[in-house]
Amino acid sequence: MKVLLLANQPENTTRLKMFRDTLQGLGHDVAVPKFGTKNWMKIAGKAKEIVKRERPDAVHVFNVPDVIYHGLPKLKGKFFNHLIYDYRSPWGIEFSMTFGPLARSFGEHFERELAAGADLITSPNRPLGNKALSYPEAAGKLMYIIPNYPSRSFYSRESHANAAKASNGEVKANGTASEEEECDIIFVGRISAQEGITNLLALARDIPDRTFWIVGDGPFARWYLRSLPENVKSFGWQPRERVAHLVSKAKICLIIPHDTPITPFATEKSIWKLNEYLSMGKIVIATGITVEEKRKNLIVVKRSDFKQAVIENLDRVPQQMQEEDYRYWEMNEPVIREAYESLK
Repeated sequence: MKVLLLANQPENTTRLKMFRDTLQGLGHDVAVPKFGTKNWMKIAGKAKEIVKRERPDAVHVFNVPDVIYHGLPKLKGKFFNHLIYDYRSPWGIEFSMTFGPLARSFGEHFERELAAGADLITSPNRPLGNKALSYPEAAGKLMYIIPNYPSRSFYSRESHANAAKASNGEVKANGTASEEEECDIIFVGRISAQEGITNLLALARDIPDRTFWIVGDGPFARWYLRSLPENVKSFGWQPRERVAHLVSKAKICLIIPHDTPITPFATEKSIWKLNEYLSMGKIVIATGITVEEKRKNLIVVKRSDFKQAVIENLDRVPQQMQEEDYRYWEMNEPVIREAYESLK
């Protein structure tokens, strides 16, 4: 089957790339076009042009922003046969958090259009999948849950060794931390109030005898990190391999976004870095997410209990991981195969 995978910025869309590799392994002819622009209107026009030119058997779209696929379902039947809608985030709700209540109706109009035109829906977790199916136009459609799990090769001994060498050379040069150092607590992600940076720094000040590492960047990172406590070190943005190496040196990994209207749709199945931490056998303390499945070494608490949860687990040894405790992307292959076979 000839498959066209579409996303706003495909080169930066991990989920699309994971699907691409799996589909190619299943024998499908997969194309992933790049648009060379971040302008939504230009992407929308180019996406339709590519579909008309390529004439694939199936088009698999990865949502956000859903508006770039406006009008695409109308091409089904003439320029392609099947449409798959990957609902990986509630864009209408996200849009409303920035632009107000009316923006939700605007965003969900395009979600509804895609849900109506899709032959089937894929989603990283059940709450998101159910949200897509909640539109009357999607009633009775097939929905497949494909969680955001890391690949088995995510953290191999070889990649760890290579990252360690790079980290020892470059990170030392930045005057932040050396290869031999370890830390108690690590935060990886966007440096913003929404992702919990202010709460993290407050926690660091409350327990000054414990070390904290911050890995990430953001438009206001310099402001948030302008006067760090002595027990906090910031690494800035780091390549993916080196992030894994730094995480390997930490006792506890934090995921601490604020509670928002998106919280019910953010679960352990959809958060890439959470699953990467767990695959490394780390203790993960999280707030602002919803639990679908109980996972070993994952502690989800209310924001009011966050500090106490960290203190209680600082000296705890992670639970021993058994084979059945790991979650890998490769476990999704049978479900992806079934989803695509249902189109024939």
